[in-house]
Amino acid sequence: MPKKERLDSFAALKEIITRLRGPDGCPWDKKQTHASLKPYLIEECYEVLQALEEETPQKLRDELGDLLLQIMLHAQIAAEAGQFSIDDVVQGISNKLIHRHPHVFGGQKVRDAGEVEVNWEALKQEEREEGESLLAGVPEQMPALAYSQSIQRRVARVGFDWEKVEEIIDKLAEEVAEIKQAPDQQEKVKEFGDLLFTLVNVARRLDIDLEMALRSANQHFSCRFAYMEKVCRERGINLGSLSLDEQNALWEEAKRRVK
Repeated sequence: MPKKERLDSFAALKEIITRLRGPDGCPWDKKQTHASLKPYLIEECYEVLQALEEETPQKLRDELGDLLLQIMLHAQIAAEAGQFSIDDVVQGISNKLIHRHPHVFGGQKVRDAGEVEVNWEALKQEEREEGESLLAGVPEQMPALAYSQSIQRRVARVGFDWEKVEEIIDKLAEEVAEIKQAPDQQEKVKEFGDLLFTLVNVARRLDIDLEMALRSANQHFSCRFAYMEKVCRERGINLGSLSLDEQNALWEEAKRRVK
């Protein structure tokens, strides 16, 4: 255990991680690499999102700690390879935050959050290499809907956007018509992608996080379907043997009972 630092100090956490990866440390921690830790990093991110949605402070605290562990392990692996340390990570993000907030740490004045976003994108553009795309920094490994929302936000910051959300909603009807008219499966896939992309645009303009909205819809569906299954068991009914009208009636019952 760290002797000089309290366990709520960052220095203590650094010492613990160093020891875990050290000669007398944990065999599991010692054998980890950047590649082997990828699944855990993704999993911890989603667990933080779940804690946020559940609005449980204690769970959020714990999940943020698990996510911080992943960051610390990656930094320690890099430090052992002579690449960078966690202190370099902290210094880097501190420098970036100061540079991108001249209205807080400098003399620049802004009217509102919208102007902050415009200035933020201009400052990020200064940091990019010459000729690098505005979209280059968005990781393609993101879930497709989240990636779509992210790139749309970026281009909107430089003015490439619909003037009114109603125009995008009108575009939805056009995309649906194009799916109906698609001559083959390949064209249907293409048009369906366009439809999803337009839906993402609507969500962005309505300030809706599409991933969270869809996760919420998935959860509602799962809970209501589970209710249908429970009712069928209690009534001695085989859900699969019900007619579509009977299933729909049971679904409406579930919607009334499960919010």
